[in-house]
Order: sequence, then C-alpha cells, then structure tokens
Amino acid sequence: MTSHLLVFLLSASAASAAMAQQTTLDVDLTGIQHANGAMRVGLYQDPKTFRKEAQAVAVQEVPASAGSVTVSFGALPPGRYAIMAYHDEDGNGELNRRFGMFPTEGYGLSNNPTVSGPPAFADSAFEVPATAGTARISIDIRY
Repeated sequence: MTSHLLVFLLSASAASAAMAQQTTLDVDLTGIQHANGAMRVGLYQDPKTFRKEAQAVAVQEVPASAGSVTVSFGALPPGRYAIMAYHDEDGNGELNRRFGMFPTEGYGLSNNPTVSGPPAFADSAFEVPATAGTARISIDIRY
C-alpha cells in the first residue's frame, strides 16, 4: 500500500512539474491591410514539415482585422519552434501564389526574416523557454 502511494505521489509530482514548464505563446500579427477573410497561423517544430500546414504542431485561425490581431497557443512544452502566418483573404484555407511561387496574399514568419525564396525553418526558429508563463512574439504581415 505504501509503495503504491509513493508511486502515485511521484507520478503526480512529475506531471505537475511538466505542466509547470508549459508556456502560453502570444503571437501579435501586425500590418494587416484589411478585415477581409481570416488570419491563419501555423506553429511548427520540425524543419522538414515547416510551411506544410497539415503537418503543423497547431494551427489557429482568427478573423482578420485591419491593423493587428493576436493569436495564442497554449500549454507549449519548451523547445524550438517556427511560425508561418498568412492572410487568407478568400477563405480557401491556403496561401494563394502566382506561378505557384509568389504569394498573392499577405504572409509573415517568426523573426521577420528577409526571404528571396522559400523560407527556411532556421531563419524563423525561436525558443520557447522552460519556464511557466507567457511568451510573446510579433510578426509583420507583408503583402
């Protein structure tokens, strides 16, 4: 009986410690030109799946608002992440591109890197700390 209680207490303590190290990430999207459509924000942890929305760790969608909006991702474990956001003006659930390459809707990346080709995970990667609380980043939406 005592050993079962000890195992339970250790398990509860470990779970509590893991939850205490989870962080909420607030993402401020700025430079939104108009309120048509929605803002879609993908959170990625694997460089191989970066920009592949169907394989994102999480995806948030909020109504667009001229100027800025904030999107939150809750209970993130510490680690290295990257974000790609875009203004889904026509509501089709994807970033429209001209010639399959050049975005025709506003988009932005964590760290706001200057890109001249497909964005790389390394240029957009940031660390979510191993402390409980809220982290905040800002992404400029470019059209």
